[in-house]
Amino acid sequence: METANATETSPPESTRRRFLKYFVGLFSSLIGAALAIPFLSAVIGGSSRSKAGDFSSVGSVGSLPVGTPVDIAYTEMGSDAYLSQETVHHIWVVKRSASDVVVYSPVCPHLGCRYDWDPGDSTFKCPCHGSVYKIDGTVVAGPAPRPLDTLPSEIKQGTLYVKWEQFKVGTPQKTQV
Repeated sequence: METANATETSPPESTRRRFLKYFVGLFSSLIGAALAIPFLSAVIGGSSRSKAGDFSSVGSVGSLPVGTPVDIAYTEMGSDAYLSQETVHHIWVVKRSASDVVVYSPVCPHLGCRYDWDPGDSTFKCPCHGSVYKIDGTVVAGPAPRPLDTLPSEIKQGTLYVKWEQFKVGTPQKTQV
């Protein structure tokens, strides 16, 4: 009987202890919510963001000279989870006519060096191992195993869009990495 009597006569929980209990619970909930936001945005928001590898706007086709390769740098936005980054890509664009444009990757298919346009010879030349290419990308000289790699491109309302891709070097087949 004494134990039942002791619980009846024990003082009610103090207001300070109750306040601390509610405060710790509220604070813990806020920390949990703050930690859940980046996780949820990575899971839910990842599908709606622009991904690397989509077509990117490069610029106006009208300003490009016909029959002369132009080295163009453009910025591509990519995201990984909730981190986003800008990547600058260089491409070679050859305008054949008002509606016909070919876009080359700047990477030599032999060993991955960056080639350049030689206006005196009207050829692309790789400084690493002497590969030489015509304006249409075919191999003229050197150890290159295949023609220059073209990139997917499209023209919409006078604007050139390019999809950046990387290819395996040193092989006769054009294989995407």
